Amino acid sequence: MNGPVDSETADIAETTEEDPAPEDAQETAAEARRARWTATGTGALLTLAGTAAALLRLTGTAPALVPAAYALGAAVCAAAALIGSRGHTRRALWMLIGGVMIMALGDQFD
Repeated sequence: MNGPVDSETADIAETTEEDPAPEDAQETAAEARRARWTATGTGALLTLAGTAAALLRLTGTAPALVPAAYALGAAVCAAAALIGSRGHTRRALWMLIGGVMIMALGDQFD
């Protein structure tokens, strides 16, 4: 383009290169902190539930695969809680889903 330097494209380029407002950065940090706490809390809760279910099924007449599935699902949820506390919330979410699916699969064999 052979337009003048002070054309609209120069103004657009200048406005898009600015840093985000400090309030936006604080809101983003608060959302990230909230996501970490949610992933950690949910992982811990599902770990406790899976461990309790594994212990209850272990004392009953269920096949050995059932308490093993609950225990494996609880272990995956515990790992998700650990990963979520370190900031990898998206990966933790998928691991939590996987852990619950493993527990549900164990419930199907009961």
